Amino acid sequence: MLYHPDKHRDPELKTQAERLFNLVHQAYEVLSDPQTRAIYDIYGRRGLEMEGWEVVERKRTAAEIREEFERLQREREERRLQQRTNPKGTISVGIDATDLFDRYDEEYEDVPGSSFPQIEINKMHISQSIEAPLTSTDTAILSGNLSTQNGNGGGSINLALRRVTSAKGWGELEFGAGDLHGPLFGLKIFRNLTPRCFITTHCALQFSSRGVRPGLTTVLARNLDKNTMGYLQWRWGIQSAMNTSIVRDTKTSHFTVAMQLGIPHSFMMVSYQHKFQDEDQTRVKGSLKAGFFGTIVEYGAERKISRHSVLGATVSVGVPQGVSLKIKLNRASQTYFFPVHLTDQLLPSAVFYATVGPLVIYFAMHRLVIKPYLRAQKERELEKQRENTASDILQKKQEAEAAVRLMQEAVRRIIEAEEARMGLIIVNAWYGKFVNDNSRKNEKVKVIDVTVPLQCLVKDSKLILTEASKAGLPGFYDPCVGEEKSLKVLYQFRGVLHQVMAADNEALRIPKQCK
Repeated sequence: MLYHPDKHRDPELKTQAERLFNLVHQAYEVLSDPQTRAIYDIYGRRGLEMEGWEVVERKRTAAEIREEFERLQREREERRLQQRTNPKGTISVGIDATDLFDRYDEEYEDVPGSSFPQIEINKMHISQSIEAPLTSTDTAILSGNLSTQNGNGGGSINLALRRVTSAKGWGELEFGAGDLHGPLFGLKIFRNLTPRCFITTHCALQFSSRGVRPGLTTVLARNLDKNTMGYLQWRWGIQSAMNTSIVRDTKTSHFTVAMQLGIPHSFMMVSYQHKFQDEDQTRVKGSLKAGFFGTIVEYGAERKISRHSVLGATVSVGVPQGVSLKIKLNRASQTYFFPVHLTDQLLPSAVFYATVGPLVIYFAMHRLVIKPYLRAQKERELEKQRENTASDILQKKQEAEAAVRLMQEAVRRIIEAEEARMGLIIVNAWYGKFVNDNSRKNEKVKVIDVTVPLQCLVKDSKLILTEASKAGLPGFYDPCVGEEKSLKVLYQFRGVLHQVMAADNEALRIPKQCK
């Protein structure tokens, strides 16, 4: 009714009204026809533009169209399954930096260049695995690894075939071979015993020149409550041991306590990790591990430095292990690990530099390199998004401005009715990006005036907006593509001024109801 051409006498307004009325009419034609509505519900607007719907029988119901869509989805998922390899990899480089702290000057007196500490790589490890889905229930997993330490090393390659037998379990056959060990044959079984309890069993036969070395590992796990898991592990054969642990994982913390009795290692371990609810997903952690091999205290932190990268550092102080710094970078499914051994002794200077050094380097790099790079990358993405949507946004802006002009008369009548009953009057309303933080004062404010469109939506002294982007409301458009937006409203109700601010996808009800 608002956009009907017959309601507007001005030629320019009449032309604008015709264009908007045609859009409403097209929407009505789609939604009033059961077939086109089903296509729109499933495929969206792009589905209506697809060719070939004219050959679909008109008698097909929405359920039949949805069933056809789901069949096509399954075929597409199967094709995608064949292409997915899910690669995972780890690269570990061990660095011996003990010469920085455990330096014996008498050994270097006659050696040229002995004034500089010798830092060297003493071990490396590389592992990689890929998955090849064969069917919806069968998967082949190929993995391999190479290791070297002080000039000696070797590698192995493994092939595993996994089959999902039911919703409750799966089984896996493993075959492997390497230059340090002979052939390996293994079988792994996973089974859900109850909705809160599962068991995993892994048995293996390792062939070597010394004979056959069997091994068996069984893990029984149970949900103790919503956030807590209990584990019992029994390992027989190679390094036999019994282990029990309790793991509690919540939104803000991760706590583990474990005890192991075994040959050659028996120990007790307690660890705690605190998760900060910030944008960078910062975590700090600490652990204490004591056993027949000695005592180790570890503390560290990790932080998200980009969309797919997490950087972490851990300081390890132990007897008789000494002091080490472990740096880890997770990039998507790849892990890069750099353990740096600083000293074999408990030296306060090594602990101090292992703690302070990474912090200073990180904050310097974050401020001078990472933050500017991420800011520039975000700006490039936003600029590209703006370029791709420029014509569409221009059209939406013109439609919104035309809609506002067509709303003027209706809004005038609504305001008169609301004033007469001391109801809801929208004094001012803005939509877009607001900058209130002093640290962001250089950023440009990008807002549009939406006073008229909001007043037009007032009915019976109420304004109700649902949980959806407000850029799609009549008279609105997106003034800052790809950026966070808010709606700020200054309104009068019962003669009293009020102000409210809502996020773009947040529901809004004016006036607020008393609970």
